[in-house]
Amino acid sequence: MSGNESMSEEESYQDMEHLPDNQAELLAEFERRRRARTIHVSTDDNEVKINLRQLNEPICLFGEGPAERRERLKNLVSRLSDDEIARKLKKKEEQEKREEESQNEVTWYHEGSELMLYGRFQIAEYSLKKAKERIAEQKAQSQILEIDRSAKIQESYRHIRSFANYCSQVGDIRPLSFCCFSPNSKMVAVSSWSGVCKLWTVPDCQLYRTYAGHTCNVSSMVFHPKSTLTLDTKSVNLVSTAFDGTVKLWNLEEEKPIGQLEGMEPARVSKAEFHPSGKFLACVCHDNSWRLWDMERSEEILHQEGHSRPVLDIAFQCDGSICCTGGQDSYGRVWDLRTGRCIMFMEGHLKSILSIDFNPNGYQVATGSEDNTVRIWDLRQSKCIYTIPAHNNLISKVKFQKGDGNYLVTASYDYSLKVWAHPGWTPLKELKGHEQKIMGCDISDDNKWIVSCAFDKTFKFWSQENF
Repeated sequence: MSGNESMSEEESYQDMEHLPDNQAELLAEFERRRRARTIHVSTDDNEVKINLRQLNEPICLFGEGPAERRERLKNLVSRLSDDEIARKLKKKEEQEKREEESQNEVTWYHEGSELMLYGRFQIAEYSLKKAKERIAEQKAQSQILEIDRSAKIQESYRHIRSFANYCSQVGDIRPLSFCCFSPNSKMVAVSSWSGVCKLWTVPDCQLYRTYAGHTCNVSSMVFHPKSTLTLDTKSVNLVSTAFDGTVKLWNLEEEKPIGQLEGMEPARVSKAEFHPSGKFLACVCHDNSWRLWDMERSEEILHQEGHSRPVLDIAFQCDGSICCTGGQDSYGRVWDLRTGRCIMFMEGHLKSILSIDFNPNGYQVATGSEDNTVRIWDLRQSKCIYTIPAHNNLISKVKFQKGDGNYLVTASYDYSLKVWAHPGWTPLKELKGHEQKIMGCDISDDNKWIVSCAFDKTFKFWSQENF
């Protein structure tokens, strides 16, 4: 036999069966070392630890450094067959799935105070009245001829298709994180990662107020539902939230905060949202919970858990009877504010739910996710009725048209805004102009404007080309 001729692995294993035990073990060890040299292991110590955990091995031994840990993983993999590795990984995945399911099955309810009971009565009284008005309006709409209803919808489609970039303004020295219109559609609030929030006039983009009170990234800034309409300018007109867990209260006359809601630090507050009545404020936090505050007393009346990971967004139904939360656990939950119960569990997204909005019809919800899709949920059927493969990157914001809900606007990290028809969910318009990922958007109450803010430090107004 020539010295350059090599045997196959099958032949070598057959020969090992006829060798003495010690020689067979020696050859097996040589074969293992040869295999170990061909195994590629990540040089990232964090990935090495993750791989060890997946194989149900300790991630760190006493006196072990990154190099020794990497060598241990390589030796471990070389001793296991492909079937054994697959079996260990499958067992680990099944265990993690069981743990996650057990966490999702548990919804925690905190014992409420007398103030919470009074708050639930207030919400019930407000929502029942609003629901009656909404149903009466829907009944009136049903009496209109189908051809007239269709013509109105088509007119709203033509209106939104004519939108283009009206103007662009540099909003701050750091990326912008959030934007929203005032209820009278004449101002827009923009928050920034510099810790500064600003009010700008619409449509001339003149700076109206600069609010400097936060010391870190601001995550959101929202208007009171009656601000710029009937609310006193010296009262709480705006609320801002930050990464350090602070929530500050602002009016329209002073550039310093007039108050602060305490109790959520140091957990990041992702967003705040006013109840439609304006009497309550909801805050979603990175401690896996959301809170409800009585704004007349500046007192927390509800601390609700239920998500297994940080909560990222919350939205109220137009009647104010229910709200919907979504988070990094990829699940959404619909809560009845009058009873405190979770009445619907939204399962379907593959990654975090980043944005939520209710359709003005009261029974449909849109959720935008890190999995690049938008899902439409019907509360009457308690299920997802449509999935829109909306963008090429994560969905940072979803907003329905105010009033009629004839279209849905989505913002994404792929630098674009898109408009989708309701109820067909076909694309109507794509708005491009930002040079970096879009962090948020909003639609004015008069439906004449769309505003978007982005990582490129600018915010843009979009409107009809001949406006």
